[in-house]
Amino acid sequence: MPRISTDEFRRVPLRVHDVLAGVPLHDVWAVDLPRVRSGITLDEFVRAAGALPLTPSPVVRALLGIRFVVGGLLGWDRESDAPDRDPDAPDRDPDAPVRDSFAARLTAADRSRSRAPAGTHAGPFRVVYRFENEQLLELMNRTAHAAALSALVAAPETYRFYFAVYVQRVGRLTPIYMALIDPVRKLIVYPSLLRSVRTAWDRTFGDA
Repeated sequence: MPRISTDEFRRVPLRVHDVLAGVPLHDVWAVDLPRVRSGITLDEFVRAAGALPLTPSPVVRALLGIRFVVGGLLGWDRESDAPDRDPDAPDRDPDAPVRDSFAARLTAADRSRSRAPAGTHAGPFRVVYRFENEQLLELMNRTAHAAALSALVAAPETYRFYFAVYVQRVGRLTPIYMALIDPVRKLIVYPSLLRSVRTAWDRTFGDA
């Protein structure tokens, strides 16, 4: 399942481009899905599939389990209770995590439009917003302040499912941590998750 260029992704009309303006886009992936009929939304897909479209395989679940065990032992997954502050401020301790949720960037219209309140738990993540065709989740801990964007966009002959990852540095550990997990993330985890999207789509809409 291919990674795509960030330039291509930024041309897609999505709310995330404004909400996460200034937050580094780490990478973005896409998978094309059969256009079995018109009018399918991400919200419909998720509800009809009965779960999140990104479903980890047994191998990915095992890798995530190892990661959470290691993170628990090393204290990586504790959310910060530090005061809000600018992560780029010159007097900031580079090891101090940032607490600000990306939900603070939402407008009143965004909050009204969202189908789940900001802060709702979704596994290890929290919802920033959940629109009809776009969902943004975030994870804040001592390794990074990360966000995962899922979106479904209709094209003339297909639907395209986008999965984008944003990573905001919270301290010295962030670039080291991302460098360590990137090979597994890019070679195993995300390709597997995107294959699960196609499998869920075929199972849900295959007879449409």
